[in-house]
Amino acid sequence: MENHIAPVPLDKAYRLLNHGPTVLVSARAGGTDNVMAAAWACALDYAPPKLTVVLDKIAKTRELVEKSGRLAIQVPTVAQLDLTYKVGHRSLFDEPDKLERSGVTLFDMEGHDLPFVAGCSAWLACSVIAEPSNEQTYDLFIAEIKAAWSDTRVFKNGHWNFETADPGLRSLHYIAGGRFYAIGESLDATEGKSQ
Repeated sequence: MENHIAPVPLDKAYRLLNHGPTVLVSARAGGTDNVMAAAWACALDYAPPKLTVVLDKIAKTRELVEKSGRLAIQVPTVAQLDLTYKVGHRSLFDEPDKLERSGVTLFDMEGHDLPFVAGCSAWLACSVIAEPSNEQTYDLFIAEIKAAWSDTRVFKNGHWNFETADPGLRSLHYIAGGRFYAIGESLDATEGKSQ
């Protein structure tokens, strides 16, 4: 593991998604790895920590998630803009070399049989909580976060530090038509700064 990647306590894992970033969803099953981009993912609960993500029926990644019952969620960075767009608009069904052509480098985290995308700012290893009705009707998957890590150059001590980190580490937020925004400056309310 890279020296700037550190575990995030599970009681703080929701903070990795609370700001609404576009995410990369990866999965592994039967010797196949895949990665897709998803704009509709969010934190759901604290204890145990959970998240939701929409995985369309046409996605190969969804097929792998359904087979394995596991997925990884990653927060891509501004430096990964093109990679994020490419994995969101290419299909492993059509392009067996999708990951290579999109510039994806995968790595493993000990104890988790999942492919993780190098270069992201956060990683969450998850187990699917089966909800067949939600999955079939709405393409909505619920997962429990089993482990989380962050790039300490941009997230440490339970907080994002976008304003002091390299701008290339800011998170991406997808709008439509190939347009993304990077997270902006931080603003603090005058009362009750949270810890």
